[in-house]
Amino acid sequence: MARISMDCSSSLPGIPLSVLSVPMENKYKCQQCLQVLRKPVQAQCGHRFCIHCFKELTSSGPKPCEACRQEEIYEEPISVLNSNEVFPDNAAGREIASLPARCLNQGCSWTGSIKQYEAQHEGRCELEQIKCDACQASVLRAEIDRHNERECEARTLNCKYCKLTFHFKDIKAHDDICLKFPLPCKDCGKKKIPREKFNEHIRSCAKSKSACPFSEVGCKSVVDNGKLREHEHSSTVEHLHLLLPMVLSLTRTRAEVSESGEWQEDSGLGLYRAPEEGVNVGAGAAASVHAVDLEKKVTALENIICVLNREVERSALKVEAFAHQHCLDQEKIENLVSKVGQLERAIAMRDLQLSETEQMVRELQSCTYDGIFVWKISEFSRRRQEAVAVRMPTMFSPAFYSSKYGYKMCLRLYLNGDGTGRGTHLSLFFVVMRGKCDALLKWPFSQKVTLMLLDQNNREHIIDAFRPDVTSSSFQRPISEMNIASGCPLFCPLAKLAGKSPYLKDDTIFIKAIVDLTGL
Repeated sequence: MARISMDCSSSLPGIPLSVLSVPMENKYKCQQCLQVLRKPVQAQCGHRFCIHCFKELTSSGPKPCEACRQEEIYEEPISVLNSNEVFPDNAAGREIASLPARCLNQGCSWTGSIKQYEAQHEGRCELEQIKCDACQASVLRAEIDRHNERECEARTLNCKYCKLTFHFKDIKAHDDICLKFPLPCKDCGKKKIPREKFNEHIRSCAKSKSACPFSEVGCKSVVDNGKLREHEHSSTVEHLHLLLPMVLSLTRTRAEVSESGEWQEDSGLGLYRAPEEGVNVGAGAAASVHAVDLEKKVTALENIICVLNREVERSALKVEAFAHQHCLDQEKIENLVSKVGQLERAIAMRDLQLSETEQMVRELQSCTYDGIFVWKISEFSRRRQEAVAVRMPTMFSPAFYSSKYGYKMCLRLYLNGDGTGRGTHLSLFFVVMRGKCDALLKWPFSQKVTLMLLDQNNREHIIDAFRPDVTSSSFQRPISEMNIASGCPLFCPLAKLAGKSPYLKDDTIFIKAIVDLTGL
């Protein structure tokens, strides 16, 4: 039994049922996600799973098959799902790939096969609603670039003044504090003054108005900075008149304080207080010393606060720089993740192309162009057991042609029978496939078909022949990879292959198909 690598890059569960344009058969349904099988694999119990679903089921070790339990056929160890006992179901994969499909997205008229849907349309439809990574809003794929550039509330923009990066919603708030934001001076009319230099400009602007330095003593004049000296010179007398009452008041106060004490004069020593007032003098001196100490402490604290303010400003600038660098790093990481995703998709496409090329080479090696095809089927016993266990109930032959540019055809064989022949007969069917030159051919297909199980002693071949029913969809021009098979469900009794059968030698049988080319 061929094993499958569980390192497969597929990371998607099944294809949604609604993608199919026709009712889905149960054999095409994943037993885990209940969707159409994507890259189907078959467990040893015969049930099929998407490779993604099977990997999830067995990620922590072997698991019992729930489908076997539901069907009441659970039997260990066959019904235990194990990554070492699973193989790719290529026959089911081909059948599913040929099923007709349509796009789920509203307004999209795309149709084709499941294979075309996965390779060409899934994840690429312009009408698909996708989520914006930044703001989580639902946007049509065709409009995501415009949304990211113009509409997304969470998009990032650079401040055009200080060049720092912010979210769109924060840009207006940033404009109110941006140090490089241009401000106009209403006094001199100068524009585009950076906010960080605006106060300095106001102080030096010749046309900015300031209060007179003598406003503390009553001058109410407000003059331009450029005319301040002129005002001081022209208003000297007025300023002196304003100062005179204050000077006189201070003089009277000092005189009153002097008279209230008992001053004595000591030759050469000046004035001093009377001895009885010594206590009060000592208290005043102590208060004065205390005030000086407090003033020194306040000055020291002010200096410390200035230093701390400068440190806080430097720290804020560093934090802002780190935040900006973090945004740049995040953008680089997102770009790298995007590039990795693109490379993974490119590798997946290359793998698909390689698989298709290998399949094409195998078909060309056994291809015929005269309407006669002999199909050698080796390891008959093993294949028969797999068909009985429903692990691989059907087989497709390589393609053959009626001529180089003629009809493309193949055979489909059920080793344990199909329909009325299930369990008792070999069922053999003829399949019309889509070819490159179908547009040049006559439709519906109407050539006589002869199917044979060859007697390897060349005595009595088992032969069945039929003429196509031209009204059947099986013989119309194919719109998918292959039409529905048509043929002989009761082609050969299985009993004729038992014992020393002339039809089965060295565990091998030969089937021959002959297409009557008359009239072509």
